[in-house]
Amino acid sequence: MKLGVFSPVLADKKLPQALAYLHGLGVEQMELGCGGFPGTAHADINVLATDKAALKKVQEAFRANEMTVSALSVHGNVVHPDKAVAQKATDELKAAIRTAHQLGTDTVVTFSGCPGDKTSTCPNWITCPWPNDYSDLLEWQWNDVLIPYWKEIAALADSEGVKVALEMHPGFMVYGVESMLRLHNAVGKAVGANLDPSHLIWQGVNIVDAVKALGNAIYFFHAKDTAIDRANTNVNGVLDTKSYADILHRSWIFRTVGYGDGDWKKIISALASVGYDGAISIEHEDSLMSPSDGLEKAIAYLQRIIVKEANTAAAWWI
Repeated sequence: MKLGVFSPVLADKKLPQALAYLHGLGVEQMELGCGGFPGTAHADINVLATDKAALKKVQEAFRANEMTVSALSVHGNVVHPDKAVAQKATDELKAAIRTAHQLGTDTVVTFSGCPGDKTSTCPNWITCPWPNDYSDLLEWQWNDVLIPYWKEIAALADSEGVKVALEMHPGFMVYGVESMLRLHNAVGKAVGANLDPSHLIWQGVNIVDAVKALGNAIYFFHAKDTAIDRANTNVNGVLDTKSYADILHRSWIFRTVGYGDGDWKKIISALASVGYDGAISIEHEDSLMSPSDGLEKAIAYLQRIIVKEANTAAAWWI
Protein backbone atom coordinates (compact mmCIF):
# COMPACT_ATOMS: atom_id res chain seq x y z
CA MET A 1 0.00 0.00 0.00
CA LYS A 2 1.12 3.56 -0.64
CA LEU A 3 0.10 6.58 1.39
CA GLY A 4 -1.50 9.37 -0.60
CA VAL A 5 -3.57 12.53 -0.20
CA PHE A 6 -6.60 13.76 -2.12
CA SER A 7 -5.64 17.19 -3.44
CA PRO A 8 -8.61 19.53 -2.63
CA VAL A 9 -7.44 19.98 0.97
CA LEU A 10 -4.37 21.77 -0.48
CA ALA A 11 -6.28 24.01 -2.88
CA ASP A 12 -4.65 27.10 -1.36
CA LYS A 13 -1.24 25.94 -2.62
CA LYS A 14 0.10 25.75 -6.17
CA LEU A 15 0.68 22.20 -7.36
CA PRO A 16 4.51 22.22 -6.95
CA GLN A 17 4.24 23.65 -3.43
CA ALA A 18 1.51 21.16 -2.48
CA LEU A 19 3.60 18.25 -3.73
CA ALA A 20 6.72 19.50 -1.94
CA TYR A 21 4.74 19.84 1.30
CA LEU A 22 3.40 16.29 1.03
CA HIS A 23 6.77 14.82 0.10
CA GLY A 24 8.26 16.47 3.15
CA LEU A 25 5.69 14.67 5.30
CA GLY A 26 6.57 11.29 3.80
CA VAL A 27 3.57 11.02 1.47
CA GLU A 28 4.18 9.08 -1.76
CA GLN A 29 1.16 9.89 -3.93
CA MET A 30 -1.44 12.51 -4.72
CA GLU A 31 -4.96 11.81 -5.92
CA LEU A 32 -5.26 14.67 -8.40
CA GLY A 33 -8.61 16.44 -8.41
CA CYS A 34 -9.01 17.85 -11.91
CA GLY A 35 -12.71 18.38 -12.53
CA GLY A 36 -16.20 18.08 -11.09
CA PHE A 37 -16.74 18.63 -7.37
CA PRO A 38 -12.99 18.36 -6.51
CA GLY A 39 -12.40 21.47 -8.63
CA THR A 40 -9.44 22.46 -10.77
CA ALA A 41 -7.14 24.25 -8.32
CA HIS A 42 -4.19 22.06 -9.31
CA ALA A 43 -5.17 20.81 -12.77
CA ASP A 44 -8.02 20.94 -15.28
CA ILE A 45 -8.56 17.65 -17.09
CA ASN A 46 -10.01 19.40 -20.14
CA VAL A 47 -6.76 21.36 -20.45
CA LEU A 48 -4.48 18.40 -19.73
CA ALA A 49 -6.26 16.33 -22.37
CA THR A 50 -5.62 18.87 -25.13
CA ASP A 51 -2.58 20.93 -24.11
CA LYS A 52 0.71 19.01 -24.18
CA ALA A 53 2.61 21.85 -22.50
CA ALA A 54 0.16 21.92 -19.58
CA LEU A 55 0.36 18.14 -19.28
CA LYS A 56 4.15 18.24 -19.26
CA LYS A 57 4.14 20.90 -16.55
CA VAL A 58 2.07 18.66 -14.27
CA GLN A 59 4.24 15.63 -15.07
CA GLU A 60 7.38 17.59 -14.20
CA ALA A 61 5.92 18.86 -10.93
CA PHE A 62 5.32 15.29 -9.76
CA ARG A 63 8.71 14.10 -10.98
CA ALA A 64 10.58 16.98 -9.32
CA ASN A 65 8.98 16.18 -5.97
CA GLU A 66 9.40 12.40 -6.24
CA MET A 67 5.63 11.90 -6.13
CA THR A 68 3.25 9.87 -8.29
CA VAL A 69 -0.41 10.25 -9.26
CA SER A 70 -2.56 7.65 -7.53
CA ALA A 71 -5.71 8.54 -9.47
CA LEU A 72 -7.45 11.30 -11.40
CA SER A 73 -10.63 12.46 -9.68
CA VAL A 74 -13.49 14.11 -11.53
CA HIS A 75 -16.42 13.43 -9.20
CA GLY A 76 -19.60 14.60 -10.91
CA ASN A 77 -23.16 13.54 -11.71
CA VAL A 78 -22.78 11.95 -15.12
CA VAL A 79 -26.48 11.03 -15.38
CA HIS A 80 -27.87 14.29 -14.02
CA PRO A 81 -31.32 15.06 -15.52
CA ASP A 82 -30.03 18.48 -16.59
CA LYS A 83 -28.33 17.47 -19.83
CA ALA A 84 -25.77 20.26 -19.65
CA VAL A 85 -24.65 19.17 -16.18
CA ALA A 86 -24.47 15.54 -17.25
CA GLN A 87 -22.54 16.38 -20.41
CA LYS A 88 -19.94 18.41 -18.53
CA ALA A 89 -19.38 15.57 -16.08
CA THR A 90 -19.21 13.02 -18.89
CA ASP A 91 -16.73 15.10 -20.90
CA GLU A 92 -14.47 15.35 -17.85
CA LEU A 93 -14.77 11.64 -17.13
CA LYS A 94 -13.92 10.63 -20.69
CA ALA A 95 -11.01 13.07 -20.80
CA ALA A 96 -9.66 11.63 -17.53
CA ILE A 97 -9.95 8.08 -18.84
CA ARG A 98 -8.05 9.00 -21.99
CA THR A 99 -5.37 10.96 -20.12
CA ALA A 100 -4.78 8.78 -17.05
CA HIS A 101 -1.86 6.74 -18.39
CA GLN A 102 -0.03 9.87 -19.48
CA LEU A 103 0.06 10.85 -15.81
CA GLY A 104 1.19 7.43 -14.67
CA THR A 105 -2.06 6.07 -13.29
CA ASP A 106 -4.69 3.59 -14.43
CA THR A 107 -7.46 4.77 -12.09
CA VAL A 108 -10.16 7.43 -12.40
CA VAL A 109 -12.41 8.22 -9.43
CA THR A 110 -15.93 9.61 -9.71
CA PHE A 111 -19.54 9.05 -8.60
CA SER A 112 -22.08 6.75 -10.22
CA GLY A 113 -24.43 9.70 -10.64
CA CYS A 114 -28.14 9.93 -9.93
CA PRO A 115 -30.88 10.57 -12.52
CA GLY A 116 -34.16 12.33 -11.89
CA ASP A 117 -37.50 10.98 -13.04
CA LYS A 118 -38.69 11.08 -16.64
CA THR A 119 -39.48 14.80 -16.59
CA SER A 120 -37.47 16.40 -13.75
CA THR A 121 -34.46 18.68 -13.86
CA CYS A 122 -33.13 17.63 -10.42
CA PRO A 123 -31.74 14.27 -9.26
CA ASN A 124 -34.10 11.98 -7.38
CA TRP A 125 -32.41 9.64 -4.90
CA ILE A 126 -34.80 6.86 -3.87
CA THR A 127 -34.40 5.56 -0.31
CA CYS A 128 -37.64 3.61 0.28
CA PRO A 129 -39.71 1.11 -1.78
CA TRP A 130 -43.21 2.44 -1.09
CA PRO A 131 -45.40 4.05 -2.36
CA ASN A 132 -44.83 1.95 -5.46
CA ASP A 133 -44.00 5.03 -7.52
CA TYR A 134 -40.57 4.91 -5.86
CA SER A 135 -39.88 1.28 -6.70
CA ASP A 136 -40.99 1.79 -10.29
CA LEU A 137 -38.84 4.89 -10.66
CA LEU A 138 -35.83 3.14 -9.11
CA GLU A 139 -35.97 0.33 -11.66
CA TRP A 140 -36.28 2.85 -14.49
CA GLN A 141 -33.25 4.71 -13.17
CA TRP A 142 -31.22 1.51 -13.06
CA ASN A 143 -32.34 -0.26 -16.21
CA ASP A 144 -32.98 2.64 -18.57
CA VAL A 145 -30.35 5.16 -17.45
CA LEU A 146 -27.58 3.96 -15.15
CA ILE A 147 -26.65 0.55 -16.55
CA PRO A 148 -26.72 1.62 -20.23
CA TYR A 149 -24.61 4.68 -19.43
CA TRP A 150 -21.98 2.77 -17.50
CA LYS A 151 -21.78 -0.01 -20.07
CA GLU A 152 -20.67 2.62 -22.59
CA ILE A 153 -18.13 4.10 -20.17
CA ALA A 154 -16.85 0.65 -19.21
CA ALA A 155 -16.17 -0.10 -22.87
CA LEU A 156 -14.14 3.11 -23.19
CA ALA A 157 -12.24 2.38 -19.97
CA ASP A 158 -11.48 -1.16 -21.14
CA SER A 159 -10.14 0.15 -24.42
CA GLU A 160 -7.81 2.54 -22.55
CA GLY A 161 -6.73 0.03 -19.91
CA VAL A 162 -8.23 2.16 -17.14
CA LYS A 163 -10.30 1.30 -14.07
CA VAL A 164 -13.12 3.57 -12.93
CA ALA A 165 -13.57 3.62 -9.15
CA LEU A 166 -17.00 4.82 -8.05
CA GLU A 167 -17.18 6.46 -4.65
CA MET A 168 -20.10 4.89 -2.80
CA HIS A 169 -21.87 8.02 -1.63
CA PRO A 170 -25.45 8.70 -0.47
CA GLY A 171 -27.34 10.87 -2.91
CA PHE A 172 -26.10 8.77 -5.83
CA MET A 173 -27.29 5.43 -7.18
CA VAL A 174 -24.22 3.58 -5.91
CA TYR A 175 -24.07 4.34 -2.19
CA GLY A 176 -23.21 1.01 -0.58
CA VAL A 177 -21.96 -2.51 -1.16
CA GLU A 178 -25.15 -3.95 -2.66
CA SER A 179 -25.63 -1.16 -5.19
CA MET A 180 -21.91 -1.18 -6.04
CA LEU A 181 -21.89 -4.90 -6.79
CA ARG A 182 -25.11 -4.61 -8.78
CA LEU A 183 -23.52 -2.11 -11.15
CA HIS A 184 -20.14 -3.89 -11.21
CA ASN A 185 -21.80 -7.18 -12.18
CA ALA A 186 -24.00 -5.50 -14.78
CA VAL A 187 -21.35 -3.51 -16.68
CA GLY A 188 -18.09 -5.41 -16.17
CA LYS A 189 -14.74 -5.28 -14.43
CA ALA A 190 -13.76 -1.83 -15.70
CA VAL A 191 -16.06 -0.31 -13.04
CA GLY A 192 -15.43 -0.98 -9.35
CA ALA A 193 -15.47 0.68 -5.95
CA ASN A 194 -13.76 3.62 -4.34
CA LEU A 195 -14.31 2.60 -0.74
CA ASP A 196 -14.65 5.61 1.57
CA PRO A 197 -15.57 4.40 5.07
CA SER A 198 -16.87 7.81 6.13
CA HIS A 199 -19.98 7.50 3.97
CA LEU A 200 -20.73 3.97 5.12
CA ILE A 201 -20.10 4.26 8.87
CA TRP A 202 -23.11 6.50 9.47
CA GLN A 203 -25.28 4.15 7.41
CA GLY A 204 -24.54 1.45 9.99
CA VAL A 205 -22.12 -0.52 7.80
CA ASN A 206 -19.32 -2.56 9.34
CA ILE A 207 -16.37 -1.53 7.18
CA VAL A 208 -14.39 -4.75 7.65
CA ASP A 209 -17.37 -6.79 6.48
CA ALA A 210 -17.88 -4.38 3.57
CA VAL A 211 -14.25 -4.80 2.50
CA LYS A 212 -14.60 -8.57 2.51
CA ALA A 213 -17.88 -8.44 0.57
CA LEU A 214 -16.41 -6.18 -2.12
CA GLY A 215 -13.11 -8.08 -2.36
CA ASN A 216 -11.31 -7.52 -5.64
CA ALA A 217 -13.96 -5.02 -6.74
CA ILE A 218 -12.17 -2.42 -4.57
CA TYR A 219 -10.16 -0.26 -6.97
CA PHE A 220 -9.36 2.69 -4.72
CA PHE A 221 -9.60 3.70 -1.08
CA HIS A 222 -10.31 7.01 0.68
CA ALA A 223 -9.03 7.33 4.24
CA LYS A 224 -11.69 9.42 5.95
CA ASP A 225 -13.48 8.84 9.24
CA THR A 226 -16.91 9.65 10.68
CA ALA A 227 -17.93 10.25 14.29
CA ILE A 228 -21.54 9.51 15.22
CA ASP A 229 -23.12 11.65 17.92
CA ARG A 230 -25.13 9.03 19.80
CA ALA A 231 -27.29 11.53 21.69
CA ASN A 232 -28.42 13.28 18.52
CA THR A 233 -28.78 10.01 16.63
CA ASN A 234 -30.87 8.47 19.40
CA VAL A 235 -33.41 11.26 18.86
CA ASN A 236 -33.15 12.08 15.15
CA GLY A 237 -31.65 9.02 13.48
CA VAL A 238 -28.79 9.17 10.99
CA LEU A 239 -30.45 10.92 8.05
CA ASP A 240 -29.34 14.49 8.63
CA THR A 241 -29.63 17.49 6.30
CA LYS A 242 -28.19 20.07 8.69
CA SER A 243 -25.01 21.88 7.67
CA TYR A 244 -21.73 20.10 8.32
CA ALA A 245 -20.78 23.25 10.23
CA ASP A 246 -23.57 22.64 12.77
CA ILE A 247 -21.32 20.33 14.75
CA LEU A 248 -23.25 20.28 18.04
CA HIS A 249 -26.61 19.37 16.51
CA ARG A 250 -25.73 16.99 13.67
CA SER A 251 -26.15 13.23 14.06
CA TRP A 252 -22.64 12.70 12.69
CA ILE A 253 -19.69 14.61 11.28
CA PHE A 254 -16.67 13.69 9.18
CA ARG A 255 -13.43 13.32 11.14
CA THR A 256 -9.81 12.88 10.26
CA VAL A 257 -8.58 9.29 10.42
CA GLY A 258 -8.39 7.95 13.97
CA TYR A 259 -10.78 10.51 15.48
CA GLY A 260 -14.04 8.85 14.50
CA ASP A 261 -15.74 5.49 14.80
CA GLY A 262 -13.64 3.61 12.23
CA ASP A 263 -11.47 0.76 13.53
CA TRP A 264 -8.57 1.60 11.25
CA LYS A 265 -6.16 -1.19 12.12
CA LYS A 266 -8.86 -3.74 11.35
CA ILE A 267 -9.87 -1.88 8.17
CA ILE A 268 -6.30 -1.82 6.86
CA SER A 269 -5.86 -5.49 7.74
CA ALA A 270 -9.09 -6.36 5.93
CA LEU A 271 -7.89 -4.53 2.82
CA ALA A 272 -4.65 -6.54 2.92
CA SER A 273 -6.59 -9.78 3.39
CA VAL A 274 -8.53 -9.26 0.13
CA GLY A 275 -5.34 -8.38 -1.74
CA TYR A 276 -5.73 -4.62 -1.97
CA ASP A 277 -2.29 -3.04 -2.30
CA GLY A 278 -3.17 0.29 -3.88
CA ALA A 279 -3.40 3.85 -2.59
CA ILE A 280 -4.58 4.80 0.88
CA SER A 281 -5.70 8.28 -0.12
CA ILE A 282 -6.40 10.66 2.76
CA GLU A 283 -9.45 12.86 2.24
CA HIS A 284 -9.56 15.48 4.99
CA GLU A 285 -12.97 17.08 5.60
CA ASP A 286 -12.87 17.31 9.39
CA SER A 287 -15.22 19.96 10.82
CA LEU A 288 -13.08 20.37 13.96
CA MET A 289 -9.54 20.59 12.56
CA SER A 290 -7.80 22.95 10.18
CA PRO A 291 -6.65 21.49 6.85
CA SER A 292 -3.02 21.24 7.92
CA ASP A 293 -3.67 19.99 11.46
CA GLY A 294 -6.09 17.25 10.46
CA LEU A 295 -4.07 16.23 7.42
CA GLU A 296 -0.79 15.96 9.30
CA LYS A 297 -2.42 13.94 12.08
CA ALA A 298 -3.91 11.53 9.52
CA ILE A 299 -0.57 11.13 7.75
CA ALA A 300 1.29 10.38 10.98
CA TYR A 301 -1.38 7.90 12.11
CA LEU A 302 -1.60 5.98 8.85
CA GLN A 303 2.17 5.80 8.38
CA ARG A 304 2.25 3.58 11.47
CA ILE A 305 -0.49 1.16 10.44
CA ILE A 306 -0.68 0.76 6.65
CA VAL A 307 0.74 -2.42 5.14
CA LYS A 308 3.72 -1.07 3.23
CA GLU A 309 4.97 -4.45 2.04
CA ALA A 310 2.55 -7.32 1.45
CA ASN A 311 3.53 -10.79 2.63
CA THR A 312 4.22 -12.88 -0.48
CA ALA A 313 5.70 -15.87 1.33
CA ALA A 314 2.38 -17.20 2.65
CA ALA A 315 2.87 -18.65 6.15
CA TRP A 316 6.65 -18.33 6.06
CA TRP A 317 7.00 -19.21 9.75
CA ILE A 318 5.61 -22.73 9.35
